Amino acid sequence: MQIHKAEFRCSSERVAQVPKDELRDIAFIGRSNVGKSSLINMLTGRKGLAKVSGTPGKTRLINHFRIDDAWYLVDLPGYGYARTSKTVRSDFSKLITDYVLRCERLHFLFVLVDARLEPQKIDLRFFELLGANGIPFGIIFTKADKLSKAQLEKNLAHYHDILSEQWEELPPSFVSSSERGTGRDEILAYIAHCLTL
Repeated sequence: MQIHKAEFRCSSERVAQVPKDELRDIAFIGRSNVGKSSLINMLTGRKGLAKVSGTPGKTRLINHFRIDDAWYLVDLPGYGYARTSKTVRSDFSKLITDYVLRCERLHFLFVLVDARLEPQKIDLRFFELLGANGIPFGIIFTKADKLSKAQLEKNLAHYHDILSEQWEELPPSFVSSSERGTGRDEILAYIAHCLTL
């Protein structure tokens, strides 16, 4: 799959505000500062499409980008860390859970995790939530260029071991580097496959 046209459609504070057309949503989520905006820009080939920030917790809305007039790429707020009050943080999680669990537009969800880190409890809890609710999802390991090949393989194997303790069948997973464009073709091919289902 190649993306020829990517345009910002809207930002929503509530699930009720998301687009009402027939196109399906392929959404991206992850802990704050996991490299979501950079990955979205890399996948679409548009450098400034999603706003990249060094400050965790910058995306606070559901952002819809219309891709080739065929589907929406959805940038969801990061979870976990944000320099905001607890009240606002709980709003993030309500917005996320409302969209992920109740929005019928959601066709597939990619959860981004930092390839350099040990499996984080908050990510594992999020996977459990998705599994318990039958939400189809895959994992994208970001920032792969920051590790040696051997360290990356070791980290991925460890992650899969941890997941295997709870999952009979592991979700599809991808390795990416926004810096180098790693994983772009594989992720786009998988999106194309999802859209045929």
